[in-house]
Amino acid sequence: MVTLRVVNMQGAEQAPIEASSAVFDVEVSDTLLHDVVVGLQANKRQGTHKTKTRGEVSGGGAKPFRQKGTGRARRGSSREPGLKGGGVVFGPVPRSYRTSLTVGMKRQALCGVLSNRVKAERLCVLSGLAFDAPKTKAFAEMVEAIDADARRTLFVVAEHNPVVLLSSRNIPNVAVRTASDLNVLDVLNATRIVLQQEALPKLEERLA
Repeated sequence: MVTLRVVNMQGAEQAPIEASSAVFDVEVSDTLLHDVVVGLQANKRQGTHKTKTRGEVSGGGAKPFRQKGTGRARRGSSREPGLKGGGVVFGPVPRSYRTSLTVGMKRQALCGVLSNRVKAERLCVLSGLAFDAPKTKAFAEMVEAIDADARRTLFVVAEHNPVVLLSSRNIPNVAVRTASDLNVLDVLNATRIVLQQEALPKLEERLA
């Protein structure tokens, strides 16, 4: 088991809790982590890029000037790739960047980055996360109380909470994810991870 630090919304220390070592004490290889990160980033790409070749741009039907006698290089079309307004050679075409990532790879990589945050003392558990109504000021004060030095803070909640989402979305460098949606990129992009206490068992159930 791994001991996790617990704080409340005012930043006061609470009794620590035990968490599964199968989730928060895992070593992963740099190769696996790299493959998962590149795969997740690739799968986010739309792949709709497109340039026109010389056969697709408009115009260019007639020879722009006669073959000889002008002193210029010979041209057969005004849409040759070397001319302004011409087609593009070997330009991008629509394609899929999708990479196959197994569930085990993504699970292992996520456990590895969470374990890294625990060892670096950049992960804590938050007890009593509750707001009566959406209030950005109250949420910002809570972030300041928990860790004023964090550059980017990620809150992991048990389930979709409109009040928490509305309270946090206008605060720079603060993100909110549910335990079911959390991925490696979310964790790597944050310098501080704050787990809602109710989200911890759901995360362990998903990853253990």
